[in-house]
Amino acid sequence: MEPDLFTAAAEERQEKDPASSPLAVRMRPRTLDEVVGQRHLLKPGSPLRRLVGESGGPAGASSVILWGPPGIGKTTLAYVVSKATDKRFVELSAITAGVKEVRAVIDGARRASGGYGKETVLFLDEIHRFSKAQQDSLLPAVENRWVTLIAATTENPYFSVISPLLSRSLLLTLEPLTDEDLSGLMDRAVTEERGLGGAVELQDDARAHLLRIAGGDARRALTALEAAAGGALAKGEREITLRTVEEAVDRAAVTYDRDGDQHYDVASALIKSIRGSDVDAALHYLARMIEAGEDPRFIARRLMISASEDIGLADPQALPLAVAAAQAVAMIGFPEAALTLSHATIALALAPKSNTATTAIFAAREDVRNGLAGPVPAHLRDGHYKGAAKLGHAQGYVYPHDVPGAIAAQQYAPDALHGKRYYEPTRYGAEARYADVVEKVRERLKGDG
Repeated sequence: MEPDLFTAAAEERQEKDPASSPLAVRMRPRTLDEVVGQRHLLKPGSPLRRLVGESGGPAGASSVILWGPPGIGKTTLAYVVSKATDKRFVELSAITAGVKEVRAVIDGARRASGGYGKETVLFLDEIHRFSKAQQDSLLPAVENRWVTLIAATTENPYFSVISPLLSRSLLLTLEPLTDEDLSGLMDRAVTEERGLGGAVELQDDARAHLLRIAGGDARRALTALEAAAGGALAKGEREITLRTVEEAVDRAAVTYDRDGDQHYDVASALIKSIRGSDVDAALHYLARMIEAGEDPRFIARRLMISASEDIGLADPQALPLAVAAAQAVAMIGFPEAALTLSHATIALALAPKSNTATTAIFAAREDVRNGLAGPVPAHLRDGHYKGAAKLGHAQGYVYPHDVPGAIAAQQYAPDALHGKRYYEPTRYGAEARYADVVEKVRERLKGDG
């Protein structure tokens, strides 16, 4: 008989839940009804309910992908499914496992199903860390239903999971836990025997601080609660006060994974706040990135892009300022680079905005992609080689510096695009002067000026 492939952690969760285990492990839900939050996934008749055999049998999908931030119950849901369906539960992490380990689980699942009639739930944590080839190795097991695959990811699966696996999977998006969800969970943890068994009481201000520390993460909430309870009991006290929590938990970890999906979400929020001229929101997101240990060069690059994308000619000094900030950041690094990034963020947020440089190049590129181009006019072609004159290249070209105003009335665009306008200036900030100039220039080019 092949040895069972349960991980030690999963076996403890299923069979023992020993008192020595962390509070977060002891309080793991045993049924779907005990799951905190995720009400949209737990309604009667929902795919998750059907997956465990409720509401008319199992769901049609043989694979489930759980997408959401850390600490909201992805591993818990996988475990509850295995318990509710009386299936073997095998847990792998994409950080440490590879194709060899996956194949071993699949082989074991096939033997267990054929020899003992026991189906297997394979929970694969952080599937986004698997390469395309590693994810490909899961397809036969999913297609043939040798295992019920439940994969968890904190990153957008449309970018991090291969299309064949995604198309064969039921994608469930988990929502961040609310303060109400976490407050109820902490109450249960304080009173239930498998938790703290009523040994302590939680004051309201202490609860509020624990919720701030948790940042929507159930694991973090229970870990902080356990530390605070230990601190209170060590002093012979029954009440967990705000001071007890502050002593037990030095500092809340920032809810931000610089290698994951939130990396892009927070960066996006920073740029959109700058674009919207909300300097305070921009500084908030900048602070989150700095406190999470984000590479300051990444932040500086985003600011340089913003300077051209959203400000452009409304403030021509925005880009030089952003470039100077990036150079300074590269030279000095953290912690002082935070000052430079703040300087640049405030300046960009409060600068007048124009996206005309962005829309102009997007429109021009779209025409090129659609085949709207045509040959370069003969008088603009290179005439600096033998035989060019015989081809008519550079013939008739007017050198602008030889005419008054240095603007020669001649055609520059290909015939198919002659007269086409891409740049339409605003009258915001310094771009107002370009709005006046561009019309005069266009008239001179046509020979009307």
